[in-house]
Amino acid sequence: MKTSGISIEEIEYVAYWLAKELMSFDEPIPDFDTRDPHKLETCAALPFQTWDKRFLYKGLIPKAAILFYAIIKDHPSQNGNKRIAVTTTLYFLYKNGRWLKIDNQELYNLARWVADSNPKVKNETVKAVERLLKTHLVKI
Repeated sequence: MKTSGISIEEIEYVAYWLAKELMSFDEPIPDFDTRDPHKLETCAALPFQTWDKRFLYKGLIPKAAILFYAIIKDHPSQNGNKRIAVTTTLYFLYKNGRWLKIDNQELYNLARWVADSNPKVKNETVKAVERLLKTHLVKI
């Protein structure tokens, strides 16, 4: 099954809006046009990066995991990166016929854990995200 990517327009109109509307805690998410556009574009393209004509992230789960990780760690927005990562990843999975059946607190804890993780253990962190996604992934 071919994995569908996610565009910047989709992130803005779906994932960003959902994060802003449904997950606005005491810290608001700034307007979309205040983001660092180069960072967000890099995050969205990363799951489809190739080397020698081969995908570095093969399959839906590795692609979703690196997307989640990159948005959190690369900070394309001034605020709300964890929330945007959650909604972007959920939309990416939905677009590819999958969803996460997971407790909101567990997903929040994962995002916090990734944010607090040491960048030196990026590969191990992404693998841990993959394991959690695999555990909770369902077909829709």
